[in-house]
Amino acid sequence: MSKKPPKTRARAARKSPSAAAKRPAATPEHDTPERIARALEAIAAQLSAASPASDAISSFAGADAFVWHPDGRLAPVPRVSRVDLGLLKGIDRMRDILIENTERFADGLPANNALLWGARGMGKSSLVKATHASINLNRKPADRLKLIEIHREDIESLPALMDRLRASDFHFIVFCDDLSFDGNDASYKSLKAVLEGGIEGRPENVILYATSNRRHLLARDMIENERSTAINPGEAVEEKVSLSDRFGLWLGFHRCSQDEYLAMVKGYCGHFGIRIADEELEHEALEWSTTRGSRSGRVAWQFTQELAGRLGVRLSGK
Repeated sequence: MSKKPPKTRARAARKSPSAAAKRPAATPEHDTPERIARALEAIAAQLSAASPASDAISSFAGADAFVWHPDGRLAPVPRVSRVDLGLLKGIDRMRDILIENTERFADGLPANNALLWGARGMGKSSLVKATHASINLNRKPADRLKLIEIHREDIESLPALMDRLRASDFHFIVFCDDLSFDGNDASYKSLKAVLEGGIEGRPENVILYATSNRRHLLARDMIENERSTAINPGEAVEEKVSLSDRFGLWLGFHRCSQDEYLAMVKGYCGHFGIRIADEELEHEALEWSTTRGSRSGRVAWQFTQELAGRLGVRLSGK
């Protein structure tokens, strides 16, 4: 009769209850919950990093200007590109009206959305940014206005931005530069919904400032196309033309005169300490505007940059 082989330590260990308890066999049933938990933790971490909601609200105190992105991000702008309010020449009436409207809004009083329309390069967007800076100059941090720029191509996300800002204690100027609509662009309806307010109404802590080269925001061919294809042409055209009417404040900017253009140039030169004889300055400034084919605040600034660079003057404090 054959003898049974002796028990080895390995076989004994496999039969040992204590060893088995210490080293449980990895089974699919045992490992799956752990894998799921790790996967869920990784997903939560990614979503937390990508989600701007809580961070955006808490960080409003850290900056006075932001850029809105349609994915929900509000990117802070540490230094706004702007000029001082006093350097904006030839637009005194529009400046005074916009400042008064903005001051009322900052103080919690009724104020209107504003459309700044008209000639290119005459300081429409510069006035919005300079007004924002001027209003904040002597205000406490908790009372400072926040400027949020939304790009024209992101205007469909405007209602989402309004919902985000509604819950904040700060007051916001939502700013859209060069606003207009072409072709079959239907995104104007998002703007119209915000301006009309809907059931909720426009948030009391938000005001909308927009600039445009068009008084009615819509291209003429877009309006004519609507008139020719609509069942009721009058009502369809009225809906689109009346979009501008939703702005309570219209500020028109027109081409500047030669004297106003020269005043802009001299204002820049005085502010930045550019020393040049008046007669020579006027001659060069007019020659520059002739080569550009126009006179405007933008052309005056471009000439100032050229002159400062040629004379070795740094344009600090812009």
